[in-house]
Amino acid sequence: MELRDYIRVLQKGWIFIVTLTLLGVALGAAYSLLKTPEYQASSKVFVSVQSSGSVSDLTQGGSFVQNQVKSYADIVTTPVVLQPVIASLGLTGDVNKLARQVTASSPVDTVIVEISASDTDPRRAAEIANAVASSFQSTVAELVPPNAEGIEPVKVTVLQQAVIPGSAYTPNVPLNIAFGGLIGLALGIAAAVLRETLDNRIHNERDVEAITDAPIIGGIAYDARTPQNPLIVKDDPRSPRAESFRTLRTNLQFVNVGESRSFVVTSSIPGEGKSTSAANLAIVVALSGQRVLLVDADLRKPKVASYLGLEGAAGLTDVLVGRAQPNDVIQRWGETNLYVLPAGRIPPNPSELLGSKAMVALIASFENSFDTVLFDAPPLLPVTDAAILTNNTSGALLMVAAGRAHKAHVRGAITTLANVGAKVAGIVITMLPTKGPDSYGYGRYGYAYGYGYGEFEADEAPVPAKSKRSK
Repeated sequence: MELRDYIRVLQKGWIFIVTLTLLGVALGAAYSLLKTPEYQASSKVFVSVQSSGSVSDLTQGGSFVQNQVKSYADIVTTPVVLQPVIASLGLTGDVNKLARQVTASSPVDTVIVEISASDTDPRRAAEIANAVASSFQSTVAELVPPNAEGIEPVKVTVLQQAVIPGSAYTPNVPLNIAFGGLIGLALGIAAAVLRETLDNRIHNERDVEAITDAPIIGGIAYDARTPQNPLIVKDDPRSPRAESFRTLRTNLQFVNVGESRSFVVTSSIPGEGKSTSAANLAIVVALSGQRVLLVDADLRKPKVASYLGLEGAAGLTDVLVGRAQPNDVIQRWGETNLYVLPAGRIPPNPSELLGSKAMVALIASFENSFDTVLFDAPPLLPVTDAAILTNNTSGALLMVAAGRAHKAHVRGAITTLANVGAKVAGIVITMLPTKGPDSYGYGRYGYAYGYGYGEFEADEAPVPAKSKRSK
């Protein structure tokens, strides 16, 4: 992953990160509130060597003590030192418990041993520290007895008595909160990265580019009102979604330049917005001055006629079986250059009809009569209809729903087309969010939404409320 990938992960997973960071802070604060405060008191002892007094003896004695003082510090937490403390103070518990309360350390290149004792009672902490220092002093005297001259070779002197601490040394509330926040932050980032790594859905153009070399010719912004207002370019021409169809229309002009312009609008799985995309794209292309034919070739679940408010009882199936001529069932949508061929009756053999010689001849006839022909076809993975139809057209416009389609779905759809020798003319990413790192307008799909439009573009004729059927 590149740096921008990590930035994108952080942007998408900020909820995980913030939530776990706050949770870590809360746990750190809760731990600080629930933990019983402990107090720490310290005493210091000085370890020295008794000698005859010559400079040489003093030097050797000082070096000896510095080398041995760590061993003396280790003696502090042994039973021989702590057992008398328990007896003198009347403490409950054994030597092991007291050893966990007492620590001893010696700064480098010194002969001073610092003895610290902790306890929930500040007075008892000071008493334990002083009692341990006294017991340590006595123990060293016993371990290193006087020499033949009656001089004690090693002497321990108490330099500083422990005093009653005024405040607890633990819990350290600021430290615990900061530590909890850092742990939560780390877990949040790890969760965001793991979520992104395990997520195999399509989110943006980079996910598509990792699967196929087919060109990405547009991105359609998501609009929650689409089920109620499928024809967004007519109902809300100033919306980001409507603008994305205009951008798609512009990019489509550069696909198959000089060749026939008949495209199958399909998707890998249901629910990726292929039918609404086909209808809106047909409208904006027609409003630019081209003669456009929109054919509802989804002979399983036709929707184009209902979206455009047209009569759909007769249509493509009637033409293919010879019950009607194309001019009899093709309907003009309003006063525009958009013509629509509904699906007609749902047949028992959709794949056979779409792959028949009659369909091939019909496609050639449509390409000669119209500037652009769009076929709304079923998804590629459930049925073979779209693949068969694409093989006889200029190619497929594959709709890929951001956040819904999985990479395996798109890969399977492209493979299905390749198996029959069909071409992917372009990929359109649908349902792009309007905010965030994967949003429409964030990358190369479009521009900021500050541009205003009239009811329609200057070269577009207004669409009347009711449609008229061609005669």
